[in-house]
Amino acid sequence: MNQPKVGLFVTCLVDLFRPNVGFSAVDLLEHAGCEVFVPPAQTCCGQPAYNSGDRTDTRTIAEQVITAFEKFDFVVAPSGSCAAMLKKHYPELFQDDAEWQERVTAFSDKVFELVSFLTDVMFVQDLDVQFKGSVTYHDSCSGLRELGISHQPRKLLAMGEGVELREMKEPDVCCGFGGTFCVKYSDISNSIVEKKTANIEAANAELLLAGDLGCLMNMAGKLAREGKTTKVRHIAEVLAGRLEAPAIGEAK
Repeated sequence: MNQPKVGLFVTCLVDLFRPNVGFSAVDLLEHAGCEVFVPPAQTCCGQPAYNSGDRTDTRTIAEQVITAFEKFDFVVAPSGSCAAMLKKHYPELFQDDAEWQERVTAFSDKVFELVSFLTDVMFVQDLDVQFKGSVTYHDSCSGLRELGISHQPRKLLAMGEGVELREMKEPDVCCGFGGTFCVKYSDISNSIVEKKTANIEAANAELLLAGDLGCLMNMAGKLAREGKTTKVRHIAEVLAGRLEAPAIGEAK
């Protein structure tokens, strides 16, 4: 395969709250043999508007994203929810627009979540994972249910000789974030994340990992409020060895 040109869809949360995840994604993609581009014109994927029923603004956002990224061989996002929005829901927005349909389909077909892209497209076989210790992994809802991401992160973590994966109980159960769900239904969200943090603590791992920053921030906040000691990181940070930054939710 010629060196693929990859457009990195950074995501809003990574850009605003955790740039280290973006830098980690670049490191991993370059290690896999990709030429990485970060279009400065990129914006939100449109998911908040879409989930709130605002199809008009979502469509406007989608057109801008497609225009910014369609020239690349692949579009990769370090987020299952954003990748699912681009891959699964963009086509729904344009299903009655013959002029855009072919363009949107071509775009969505080349969208991947980061760990899925590394394992299923680039077939990464080795990573110099520097972390040595125990981790537990949360399967975020969108990545798991919409994109089928489950074995991929575990396969990559297994490349680290010093990484011990301690599976929590019900790793595939929602953390309670759900984007605007946690704002609209805060009591239900809190009840869900309480059960999740109990399972995290019972796993007795040093690090909690996942592939979606929204989920990670939600769980990190609850763990901190409960006085729990488990550190929280995006899986890309561990795989890329970018561990100098404080864990998610920790003071700088």
